[in-house]
Amino acid sequence: MAKQTKKQQVRAKLDSEKLYTVDEALATLRGHKSKFDETVEVAMNLGVDPRHADQMVRGMVSLPSGTGKEVRVAVFAKGDNAEKALAAGADKVGAEDLMEDMQNGNLDYDRVIATPDMMGVVGRLGKVLGPKGLMPNPKLGTVTPNVEQAVKDAKGGQVEFRVEKQGIIHSGIGKLSFKDEDLKKNFKALTEAIVKAKPAGAKGKYVRKVTLTSSMGPGLKVDLGEVEGA
Repeated sequence: MAKQTKKQQVRAKLDSEKLYTVDEALATLRGHKSKFDETVEVAMNLGVDPRHADQMVRGMVSLPSGTGKEVRVAVFAKGDNAEKALAAGADKVGAEDLMEDMQNGNLDYDRVIATPDMMGVVGRLGKVLGPKGLMPNPKLGTVTPNVEQAVKDAKGGQVEFRVEKQGIIHSGIGKLSFKDEDLKKNFKALTEAIVKAKPAGAKGKYVRKVTLTSSMGPGLKVDLGEVEGA
């Protein structure tokens, strides 16, 4: 039998049924930290079936303490809007030239934003951007005349959440190097936004399980009492 590593030995002693407060979960994850700055992630199991349109859960939320990662933003805009997007920190701004660049496979972006007048151009990228979840969407604020603010929001800690086929939402809320208070603020902002996004078609218990983990750490069940409105 292979000898367990120290980390495996510690993990084996964890009670898989224990419900943690956010403070306890963060303290436990810090005890498992690796040599690199791991991302702290939240997984929420929801009582929805996203195959039905009236049970889709999707939205944007600004994490007050930021994400700790660099967000690459592309913007479809012309003229003054293009200049404003660049000034706000967009990594790439363009129109037909940007469309062609993306069609050629240059898709190293975390967010794609467009002004309404550019949607005729962006629409041709549906098969390219859609599968990656990058298609600009008015409901998410990524199709907007105010590209300056949209770029600042994306760069400043705004994240998108979207329920997966199994009814789970995964999202990072910062790095293990963040202070507990900052991670707790981000946890609260994310979970509150997901609770508020409860769709009309959701039946029965909406928030069924919440788990906190880090890139290399164990998954720890969070007491639902820590999630307001759950």
